[in-house]
Amino acid sequence: MVDKELVERVKQGDKRAFDALVLKYQHRLLKLISGYIRDQSEVYDIAQESFIKAYRALPNFRGDSEFYTWLYRIAINTAKNHLVSQGRKPRMVDIDDDVLGGLASSPELSDIATPERLLQRDEVETAVFSAIEDLPEDLRVAVTLRELEGLTYEEIAEVMECPIGTVRSRIFRARESINERLDGLLRN
Repeated sequence: MVDKELVERVKQGDKRAFDALVLKYQHRLLKLISGYIRDQSEVYDIAQESFIKAYRALPNFRGDSEFYTWLYRIAINTAKNHLVSQGRKPRMVDIDDDVLGGLASSPELSDIATPERLLQRDEVETAVFSAIEDLPEDLRVAVTLRELEGLTYEEIAEVMECPIGTVRSRIFRARESINERLDGLLRN
């Protein structure tokens, strides 16, 4: 069933329709929140709080954006508010092989799983993690939503509440910064 139909059913009092939305997006939301929070029990609490906030705000949801971009915005704001209330900063985002842009699977790094190649791969991953962690928050969020969550530029603009040109610029600057940090490492 399409999100719009589920949202309309929730607005009419069908709680099972909201359960369907929770089931559909809970894993993606947990992954998103994990980019901000280390403690998994806190991640689950924040996800639950995000869904509760979304449920309560759903009568005001106009449908100008997709449901999941609206939900993501709620989750990001909930995670940030939690961190601020705790006096903490967001954790480094975990990156899988897909995000490494094929670096981990490039012939130079994976042709033979020698100790040297494995060490080089670990160095690249560490450099990518560090480069992303050091990005300003607006760049880090934009590139994370694009590369980890697979959101479109339009969806990211909705989540971040900024023009699409700003999103494109942030992602470009983030990638450029990451590439600069990796440039010397990959030449060796």
